[in-house]
Amino acid sequence: MALPRVAIVGATGYTGAELLRILLQHPGVEVTALAAREKLAPRVSAVLPSFTGLCDLPIEAFDADALAAKADVAFCALPHGASVACVSALHARGMKVLDLSADFRLRSVDLYQQWYGAAHAAPELLAQAVYGLPELHREKIRGATLVAVPGCYPTASTLPLLPLLAAGLVRPEGIIIHALSGVSGGGRTPAAAYHFPETSEGARLYKVAGTHRHTPEIEQVLGDVLPAAPTVTFTPTLAPMTRGILSTQYATPTRELRAVDLVEAARAYYAGSPSVAVLDAGVLPDTLWVRGSNRAMLGYAVDARANRVVAMGVIDNLVKGASGQAVQCMNLALGLDEGAGLRGSAVFP
Repeated sequence: MALPRVAIVGATGYTGAELLRILLQHPGVEVTALAAREKLAPRVSAVLPSFTGLCDLPIEAFDADALAAKADVAFCALPHGASVACVSALHARGMKVLDLSADFRLRSVDLYQQWYGAAHAAPELLAQAVYGLPELHREKIRGATLVAVPGCYPTASTLPLLPLLAAGLVRPEGIIIHALSGVSGGGRTPAAAYHFPETSEGARLYKVAGTHRHTPEIEQVLGDVLPAAPTVTFTPTLAPMTRGILSTQYATPTRELRAVDLVEAARAYYAGSPSVAVLDAGVLPDTLWVRGSNRAMLGYAVDARANRVVAMGVIDNLVKGASGQAVQCMNLALGLDEGAGLRGSAVFP
């Protein structure tokens, strides 16, 4: 039986390249087309030399009809705003589409316009889009034709909190999130903020006090296990590393708790997940433990003196925070093993 055919739109960026790396090793699909807005080439290796001898596909200009003739599934790895037209065109041609931009993550058109500064270009598709956090919406993703792949910060920041909120172990009010991200989260397009001499020896706060666009996405995800979406304080920080996110969440417990109580709740919540590992009480997660993998590692502590729960999560922002999670969603949407092509360990050292 022929394998499902897969196309990548935006194949020359960091997430596009990561998609190609993962999919070339996937046992259940075949990559048949690559497209991009720039850096077109007769072979992908001319733009991404790491694929020399591994993939000879050309990087072509986006053409919805041509892609639909070559593939059954499309990953759109384009910036927000640029992705919506490609997603709409491919979805209209009967393809399953997994969108890595922010264009279909927020369910409210008003919220999208508020945070992204423009009216949504395809509001009729928002109701069809499934938010692609498998650990939360696994059953909805199965058979879905349009999946909005979550952002990296929301993935790292909500996975540790979801089990605690769902079990009523912490209060939804007053949650504080501080997350550090590697500079690859800013994308491949050169910019001073991600220039090596300006990032290698320091850590930089940005978009603080509720101004980062992932804030409403985090609140929406947490609201899926609560009567209403909470209001959180989210502080992102650029860290001097290429890959990885370390997110630390502070919440008020609803009763006296031990770290082992939190660990047990999280392990029960994520039982059977191919991607989430909950560390033993007293073990603190490290971004190096997940680098290059689709794994999320969660840790928990209790600050009894301050009456605070400390929940921690680490992911690779390009894998579980983007491309790997997209493949995990594809597996579910196609009826494949959820962890297919994704069970590798982190790259160490």
